[in-house]
Amino acid sequence: MRAVIQRVTEANCKVDEEITGAIGLGFLVLLGIEDADTDDDLQWLAQKISVLRVFGDENGLMNKALADINGDILLISQFTLFAQTKKGNRPSFIRAARPEKAIPMYEQMIKTLETLTSKKIETGIFGADMKISLLNDGPVTIIMDTRDKDNH
Repeated sequence: MRAVIQRVTEANCKVDEEITGAIGLGFLVLLGIEDADTDDDLQWLAQKISVLRVFGDENGLMNKALADINGDILLISQFTLFAQTKKGNRPSFIRAARPEKAIPMYEQMIKTLETLTSKKIETGIFGADMKISLLNDGPVTIIMDTRDKDNH
């Protein structure tokens, strides 16, 4: 499982000109799910996202987490995070999970993040042609991959 987490002052997702999810201060999370992902991966990643301290404190240091700033999450499924570009000019997405695996995991990630943050998670629509708008704050962009969870 791979996530690109962007600290934003605002973000939204539109499908067919309709807003499906919108937040103010918080995280835009682009989530890629691969066939090898397990519930352990999901739990680890959700926990890391929920307590990630990248918001400024009174001294301007990145010491605050979402809960400290009453921030929100806009979670967007993005299979293209598993693009393989080693050969040729057209990316391969063979590592990305098929919808029958990815959709239930995406839905579980929403529920898990809602439990961990005690807040509604804003979303896009799985598989739709989504238009994402954001104002990246900093910019701060963090990439997490569950394959790194066992490396200290």
